[in-house]
Amino acid sequence: MTSLVEPNRPRFTDVEGLAALVGSGDVFGVGGHHFARLPIALLRAIAGSDIKDLRYVCWAGGLPLELLLEADAVAEIDLCFSSLDIFGLPPRFRAVAETNAVPVRDWTALAMIQALRAAQQNLPSMPFQLPQGSDMLARVPGALAAPDPVAGTETGFIPPLRLDTFVVHAQRADESGNVQIIGPRALDFAMAGAARQVLVTVEEIVPVGALRHDGRQSILTRNQVSAIALAPSGAYPASCLPFYVTDYQALSGAFAAREAPLADTLRLPSEGVPELVQDAAKIRAETALATPALAQGEKKASIDEIIAARIAAELDNDSFASAGAVSPLANVAYRLAKATHAPDMIIATMSCGHLDIAPSPMILSLIESLDCETAVAHAGGDDTYSTYYQAGAVTHEIVGAAQVDRRGRVNTIALRKRDGGLIRLPGQGGMADVANMHRDYLLYVPRHSVQSLVDDVEIASSARGLLTQNEREPMGYRTGEALVFTDLCVFRLDRSSRELIVIETMPDITQQQIRDATGFPVSFDADCRQIPLPSNDTLDVLRNRIDPLGLRRLEFVSAKERGALIAEILAADRIMVERCIAAQTAGG
Repeated sequence: MTSLVEPNRPRFTDVEGLAALVGSGDVFGVGGHHFARLPIALLRAIAGSDIKDLRYVCWAGGLPLELLLEADAVAEIDLCFSSLDIFGLPPRFRAVAETNAVPVRDWTALAMIQALRAAQQNLPSMPFQLPQGSDMLARVPGALAAPDPVAGTETGFIPPLRLDTFVVHAQRADESGNVQIIGPRALDFAMAGAARQVLVTVEEIVPVGALRHDGRQSILTRNQVSAIALAPSGAYPASCLPFYVTDYQALSGAFAAREAPLADTLRLPSEGVPELVQDAAKIRAETALATPALAQGEKKASIDEIIAARIAAELDNDSFASAGAVSPLANVAYRLAKATHAPDMIIATMSCGHLDIAPSPMILSLIESLDCETAVAHAGGDDTYSTYYQAGAVTHEIVGAAQVDRRGRVNTIALRKRDGGLIRLPGQGGMADVANMHRDYLLYVPRHSVQSLVDDVEIASSARGLLTQNEREPMGYRTGEALVFTDLCVFRLDRSSRELIVIETMPDITQQQIRDATGFPVSFDADCRQIPLPSNDTLDVLRNRIDPLGLRRLEFVSAKERGALIAEILAADRIMVERCIAAQTAGG
């Protein structure tokens, strides 16, 4: 492809200079991940530059897409997932998707990775494992199933996904243009390799040779970079470690101010990044572990705690558990298991970007920085797919589902309203792929109802299409359990009938209650039993060691209750961060 990169020497400019390089109609990719290393300053400049008709291409939509939609800069959307994390579904994305004002194409993560790799490697197509059991193959643009030319096995193939422009924020660049990325890389390297021009903002520009002195880092070499702008605090209010953590208070205020333009509410304060947010980035894991938790004041085990403990019981020392994009319950359950009965298990967070973390406390502002510190290695989404997911090395990944049918198929894309309109959901992320790749397929439905447990989903965004040992072994996948956890019971996907059957009930829940709340005829296992309550020791570790803010509760409240709970969590988060800063300062 034609590149705008000068031979081995990127151009140095300012943020406005980078924004001027973006053209209307560009196929446009954004780097970073969740609320980490998002190029907010550059995106604000692009949004204010009257750019139009961008084709937005990224694994995630989220905050960057909201900024560009607000500016009416987007004509098409290609993604796998869009969420504002604890703040819920992005309103602008939902609005354009539900009205079809902007076409949305849903990709599987693996298809997008392989399409980017095809562009990066100048190949006409790339193969990928089919998302068996789901409806996703027909939704991915250009994807098709065909016999592999060597083995004859039906395989997915995807054409190149070429980008005109890729924008990313990074920690540092040296004076010759090499760019340093610390922490998880998301799809940054694959997207940079697929792009005609790569535009980078950085916190610092350092002398040539200085990057050699840093530890765990990735380098985007200067011949891959088109232009660089110095933009201190350029990711704020998202994070850029080790400079500052995500400012959840600022994000909460920005999302609450619905009448004010997002580009204005996300503006860096005149005094710069708040000192608390900078100091939080320096807190070490041992300090957080030693800081006493706030009293949660609950004696009896709540349903979220019962489910978290029950999921944790599925894990052992041989487990490799991956926490997805927005899964507080899974994150709590994994850490609880590792902190109690499964110390040798591996946990990967930030969509497998932090590998083999320690079970640090889930203090909202510190989760990313503590996981970044304690992780054995950092990775990108593209290489973890190859190394772990596709290899069948991951044993567990539990994710929430809006709708599950009697065959265990999931819908996280859209629901049809009674009037025929759509309710847009976040998307399947990577679940269409990994539902088959993981040994154990675990789902949770926080509110069991006839709307969430249905006879047939409208769109099968993911499914356990390969269920039996005979189906799984030829693909190189291990055979394990397929379970669905709800606030009423636990289902198992039976390998003979290929339908859900109740194997456990929640305490004090009757079989008739489950039948009445389920949208398909319910079968109960002959050995169906009641789930035992967590022990006091388990609850103590869960409440005080693992989840001192009670983040797990976010998945079990209604949309109306969510705002008040977030406010409560943010207040407690600030107190915990201030305590940790004081403890670390006192300790030198």
